[in-house]
Parts: sequence; structure tokens; C-alpha cells
Amino acid sequence: MDQVEGAVELAGWVADGGVVVLSGAGLSTESGIPDYRGPSGVARRATPMTYQAFTRDPLARRRYWARSHLGWRRIGDARPNDGHRAVARLQTLGRLDGIITQNVDGLHQAGGAHGVVELHGNLSRVVCLGCGVVSGRGELEDRLDAANPGFATTAENAVNAVNPDGDVELDDTALDGFTVVDCAACGGMLKPDVVYFGETVPPERVSRSFELVAAATTLLVLGSSLTVMSGRRFVLRAAKDGIRIAIVNQGVTRGEPYADLVVDAALGRILPALVDHVETSALST
Repeated sequence: MDQVEGAVELAGWVADGGVVVLSGAGLSTESGIPDYRGPSGVARRATPMTYQAFTRDPLARRRYWARSHLGWRRIGDARPNDGHRAVARLQTLGRLDGIITQNVDGLHQAGGAHGVVELHGNLSRVVCLGCGVVSGRGELEDRLDAANPGFATTAENAVNAVNPDGDVELDDTALDGFTVVDCAACGGMLKPDVVYFGETVPPERVSRSFELVAAATTLLVLGSSLTVMSGRRFVLRAAKDGIRIAIVNQGVTRGEPYADLVVDAALGRILPALVDHVETSALST
């Protein structure tokens, strides 16, 4: 099936309603946030931060916060694209019963969506591992700027690449003297409110996602290679339960053997077209 035929069939499925979206990094590339595996992806040269290294190794923690302090500017300044806004519009039109995202950029909500299950958390929040207080990333950035005057300006020239999870590739020589700040309430260790490698997704998010998938007519995967089991398990469950699976992504995905429909297309183009189809169908009924 070619791209045009696939898009037409997908439009009919979406117009039927009962759709649950599972989104990945490919949905945010048109907002300027790179992914790892798609056409605009970047190859990570360093090992991603693990929960164990972050909590046990002060040097690894300092390295992470210095790199994340610089990378947050790209994530924090990103704005929702036409794909995010189209998903929110389909939700408003009553065609979506749920949105599950593997992304940590908050762009679904910024684009107007609500009730989003953020599997891996959100970089705009910071949590204290001591007292559990959750605070905003902007507050932390102000404290890091105060503790490290001039660092952001000086180190910016040493940045090699920005990663999709909000940190940057940065030579260790640029980290000298960087100071990490602790929780303002209890002095405990601060961590981005995201799920690291080696850390499990909170069970309530997983169970809520499985509930949404079980009740869906169609599971619509947007911009995910489904390489990580964290997202692919929902495709496996949908396939097991006989739920229709549609994938829209640029490039191959590990979900293709289970999909009833695969469309290789830019999300910022095809999703607004789906909205137009749904709105036209509503007017003609």
C-alpha cells in the first residue's frame, strides 16, 4: 500500500473514533528536538545516564546536571508543531480516547492536549529524592545560573550536540568548577522527574496505559521506532487482543510485523490532513 492509500485508510479509521495514540520522539522533531533513530536523529556518543550512576556517583551527577543545564534551553524553548496541535484537535473532536507518550518534552499539553499519560515523566519538573517535593525546572535553572555564573555562556561553545532527552554532548574539560545545587527544602538530591535507564516506569502509568489500549478500537503509533520495550509492549498487547494497529513514522519500526497499517510520512503533514478529513466527515453527517 502506498503512502496516499495508507493515509486515506488511516483517515477512515480515525474518523471512526476510539483511537488511542502512542507517541514517540519523531513527533517532536519538527519542533527542533532531535531523536536518536529517525531521519533527523543524532547518534549518542556517550552512555546515557542511569539511575544507579546518578544516585551513587557525585561526578556522574555533576556531569549530568552541567550538560542538562545547557540542553534544557533547547527543550524549554521548543514549541508544539502542527502534529501536536493536530493530535489535540482530534481529541477535542472526540476521536481520541487517550494519549500515551514516551516523550518528556510536554509538547502534547502545550499543543492543547489533556489527560496525557507521560510514561517517562517530564523534564519541566524536578523531584527531590529526599523529601519528594516537586518543583519547576525554571526555578532550578535560576539557582544553577546563580551557583555557576558565566558557565552557560562559556560552555556553550564546547557543546557538540543536543540529545533528545535534554542533555548535551560536552567535553569533560568544560565541567571544571560546575556546582550542583540540592533541594531548597531539605538539602536532598535533586533529579529530573523523568525515568532513567535502570529505573522502572511507575506502575500506575503502565496500568493506565494498558487500560486505554484494551478499550481502544485503534492504537495509533506516532513517531516511534518502538525499539524500547517501554512503548512496544502496548503494541504487543494490542496485537494479542486483536486491536487495530496503525503506525505513522519516518523510517522502519519494530512494530511493523504487528501493524495492520503502516504509513511512512512526516507527522506535521499527515496529522493536519487527518483533522481536515475528520472535520469534513462531521459536517457531511
